Amino acid sequence: MEHVPAADWITEAASAAERQGPGNLLRVVLIVMVVGCVLVGWFLLRGYRRDDDG
Repeated sequence: MEHVPAADWITEAASAAERQGPGNLLRVVLIVMVVGCVLVGWFLLRGYRRDDDG
């Protein structure tokens, strides 16, 4: 891998993303979305738990 100056890093990343396609970004977005849905569901459903202490 060749050295890329700091100023050209964003341009190089954008051109690499165009060559690769949306695969990695889409994977990350889907994983974050699923984990977020699970956490929101857990947070909302835990309020319906009944405490029979008294």
